[in-house]
Amino acid sequence: MLPAGTSLRRVTTNGIETNVAITGTGPAVLLLHGFPHTWRLWSEIIPGLAEHHRVITPDLRGLGASDGSRELGVSGGAVDGYDAGTLAADAEALLDALGEPSATVVGIDLGAPVAFLLAMRRPGRVRRLVLMEALLGRLPGAGDFQPWWFGFHSVPGLAETVLTGHEAEYIDWFLTAGTQGRGVPRPVRDAFVSAYTGSDALRRAFSHYRAAPVSARQIHEAADTHRLTMPTMAIGAYPVGDRLERQLRPITDDLTGHTIDDCGHIIPLDRPDALLPLLLAFTR
Repeated sequence: MLPAGTSLRRVTTNGIETNVAITGTGPAVLLLHGFPHTWRLWSEIIPGLAEHHRVITPDLRGLGASDGSRELGVSGGAVDGYDAGTLAADAEALLDALGEPSATVVGIDLGAPVAFLLAMRRPGRVRRLVLMEALLGRLPGAGDFQPWWFGFHSVPGLAETVLTGHEAEYIDWFLTAGTQGRGVPRPVRDAFVSAYTGSDALRRAFSHYRAAPVSARQIHEAADTHRLTMPTMAIGAYPVGDRLERQLRPITDDLTGHTIDDCGHIIPLDRPDALLPLLLAFTR
């Protein structure tokens, strides 16, 4: 079931067809999800945001119902076009297609580097920036934090071979850990499991991790030559905490940081009651 007033559309963006949910009127807010999510990650906060904003929630390239990139090889599972810079171009093309000259851009997990690069490369398109529960490449401030699944997902061909047939158990682990055991609504959980079932779906998802060295280089190049000039908010929970804020502090002109207590990694589903007021206050 869609949130009230929400419509799903297929939009051509940067050479692919992007699945996007749209609702509300007013200044645009673009919400970018992570792994193992789809646009439904934002289901609990869409209605509140839509009272004041046009809320745009796409499935990222290759995830959910959005098209993937061109496959370069089968044996190694190599796929081109999943670096954060390409996805930032996807996001800008989506704003173009929807007639939005700018937006508040919100990114979590895999979506945060995308939002960061869009803001760095095209600052006129990003009125305000919100980044949550993510690390930005190897920028200083993160310490030695390195989740175990980053390496597992990064080995070409491995994770999809091991996990095919066990997708539900794997996704459930992330959803349970990411909400400190509380879980997510069953319809949302089922949508996530469906979106990541099958070796092709898994390969597309893990291609985001396999592009991480390229994304990290793009992030460092941006940080070496630009600053975030728009109002920016960093939101942490468990396990990232304030590491993202520490990465952003040296390269951001106007930064606000928050850490939400008693909250897992999947902030929009674990503590929407805490997240929505922060977003509403920041975007007004």
